[in-house]
Amino acid sequence: MEIKKVMVVGAGTMGSGIAQVCLTAGLNVVICDTFAPQLDRAKAGIEKGLGKLVAKEKMTEAEKAACLTRTSYTTDMADGADADLVIEAVLEKLEAKQDVFRKLSDLVREDAILASNTSTISISSIGSVIKNPERFLGTHFFNPVPVMKLLEIIRGLRTSGETIETIKAFGKKLGKVCIVSKDSAGFIANRIGSPMLNAAANAYDLGIGSREDIDAAMQFGWSHPMGPLALIDLVGVDVQVAVMEVLYAEYGDPYYKPAPILKRMMAAGMLGRKSGKGFYDYTK
Repeated sequence: MEIKKVMVVGAGTMGSGIAQVCLTAGLNVVICDTFAPQLDRAKAGIEKGLGKLVAKEKMTEAEKAACLTRTSYTTDMADGADADLVIEAVLEKLEAKQDVFRKLSDLVREDAILASNTSTISISSIGSVIKNPERFLGTHFFNPVPVMKLLEIIRGLRTSGETIETIKAFGKKLGKVCIVSKDSAGFIANRIGSPMLNAAANAYDLGIGSREDIDAAMQFGWSHPMGPLALIDLVGVDVQVAVMEVLYAEYGDPYYKPAPILKRMMAAGMLGRKSGKGFYDYTK
């Protein structure tokens, strides 16, 4: 099946980013969120993102206008019932995701593909509430979605090969590099990368190096485009803690235990860029 229409459920940073790359690939997109003000923020963010592409001469004004005409915003998932693909991008909590898919399972077409933009949660667990989980899989996009090239596709225990191949073609259409992971906590990217971020936070907490030196070590010693502490600020301290908690609960290895400083920062409301302060100050 060729994907022509996509519904994104969840209009936060990830959801709006996924919607934008679908639009620039020529797809029709429905963006759904139960919180209407979030839809307004998503709309403003997408228009701003498309405007940047125009400014960089990667898109014309006419192409931007066409993208906007292919976009609709709603608080009712029924408005996207005819979508070929539905991507859930809500809170990284099993119960929240399952609640979405319980509703979607009866709402969308039987041949529609359902996908969760989860970074750590078991795909088979999320898909257990779906009537035909052969059409369900994980699509882990990376933040910021319009910039990051990777799309991690997660195969659940019952995901069909046809579903995997359809999403590979979809990812290629979006200009993404697709990799496939089996259903294992953290999958490939977070199982390898998140412990490194956690180790950087611990190193800073122990006074092994300044935040600038820790970030520079990985940027210029390991050719990372961004230092680990700056990356935690970009992703969100709360998100990093949530990822580590899932890994720690799954494997029981202290290696995956969230760094204490991250817990303290959460308690202080220092979540990174989205709160204005994290390891760095973004209020100036």
